[in-house]
Amino acid sequence: MSYKAESALALMLIIPALAALIIPVFRSRPNIREAVSLIAGILLLVNVAHLVMMVSTGLRPELTLGTFAGNFEVKLVLEPLGVTFAAIAGSLWILNTLFTIGYMRGNRERNQTRFYLFVAIAITAAMGIAAAGNLLTLFIFYEALTISTFPLVTHKGDAKAKRGGTIYALILMGTSLALLLPAIVATQIIAGTTDFRVGGVFPPGTGTTAASVLLFLFAFGIGKAALMPTHPWLPNAMVAPTPVSALLHAVAVVKAGVFSMLKVVTLIFGPSLAAATPMSTTLSWVAAISIVLASVIALRQDNLKARLAYSTVSQLSYVTLGAMLATSLTMMGGALQIVMHAWGKITLFMCAGAIYTIAHRSNISQLDGLGRTMPFVFGAFLVGALSIIGVPPMGGSWPKFFLMAGAVDSGKSILMAALIVSSVLNVAYLVPIAVRGFMKPPGDPQADAEIAAIRNKHIWVIIPPVITATGAFVLFFLTGYMSDFLAPIFPEGMY
Repeated sequence: MSYKAESALALMLIIPALAALIIPVFRSRPNIREAVSLIAGILLLVNVAHLVMMVSTGLRPELTLGTFAGNFEVKLVLEPLGVTFAAIAGSLWILNTLFTIGYMRGNRERNQTRFYLFVAIAITAAMGIAAAGNLLTLFIFYEALTISTFPLVTHKGDAKAKRGGTIYALILMGTSLALLLPAIVATQIIAGTTDFRVGGVFPPGTGTTAASVLLFLFAFGIGKAALMPTHPWLPNAMVAPTPVSALLHAVAVVKAGVFSMLKVVTLIFGPSLAAATPMSTTLSWVAAISIVLASVIALRQDNLKARLAYSTVSQLSYVTLGAMLATSLTMMGGALQIVMHAWGKITLFMCAGAIYTIAHRSNISQLDGLGRTMPFVFGAFLVGALSIIGVPPMGGSWPKFFLMAGAVDSGKSILMAALIVSSVLNVAYLVPIAVRGFMKPPGDPQADAEIAAIRNKHIWVIIPPVITATGAFVLFFLTGYMSDFLAPIFPEGMY
């Protein structure tokens, strides 16, 4: 491995970690403090883009961070799925930082330095998860991500924030320590390694009963994937400021969860063993139920962030469904869902934050006519919603196509029903928000006139969701390149 590749891999961790060290130095100079976050984000994205080019040529950058207890290594190895996750986190960190500047200043939030500090630490942990070369390394950075995002969830410091943060920490730490860690230990005992390998690591003849038990432990031990019933941490995390919600639901935490789920099934079990286990069928149905049930719950929420939170629970289970069906098509669909959902959902959360910052409204029933006053925000929301629904030519249409085709290919076409029902429910709980904004008469014309007068003062909560909405559209046309890039880790079929 070349020194250049090792250095680029190390910089994935070093850049955001250095930002975390520098940010507190400028606590009394907010412009410089925020510039540090932006510059770090840009440098990280440039570095990740360089790594994407390396990986696209077949190179697999590798770096050992340490060895202990004999043969146990903490190491980084970057492959197509990992660098894709890193690219999502790197690009959206920049846009989320721009949005955060507008949101935190516009709402006069306290403890802003602490906020930027822990965001940088969370991005460092997310980069470690993206590049984890084995389950041990994944677990270390997975826990670091939980710990670093806890202060973000409890940022407001009131009783509601503390309660939400407690539920957040208990579920995520509890599932990882009680289920994920034993699964990792058992994998080491059975396979003799926890390294990620194309095709899986378990030896021929591994029993489907043992594999089923392990698959169960991984599926519910990776609590960040929010598979029901491990999902309550996610709606409870909505007590955090909206930039945290965007970070949790699009950039770092939930994407780390479903990324880990897909990577474990693909590179630890391997598609053949995963598909042969009775537990994969059971978990496919659990994912399908989660997809529909969370959508039904979302439909009943009047609070905009709560509706988007349950929508996220549903959309994450698309990835779990793809992993458990374990065909090349469904796994590709799961990987594309990670990308498309990130850009679509961060758009929706940023729009919710923009509405709150400018109009101080958080319930859907309060949004009548507001789209006429905030056309760019509601227009971006509509584009993000159409991507989440899966309407062409939005990026979110491709994952559903791959998942449906894969369900038919696997002989489990009945599971298509969950995706179809979910899409209908997506329309029912997302489109009326834009319709209210654009089509209904204003509930308070005088208040809306006042909002229009101050709207342009909050430009930094408007521009980022417009950019991410544009990204959700552009990604539709890049799916061919992405599927070709990811194909080497899904070797069973053609795309």
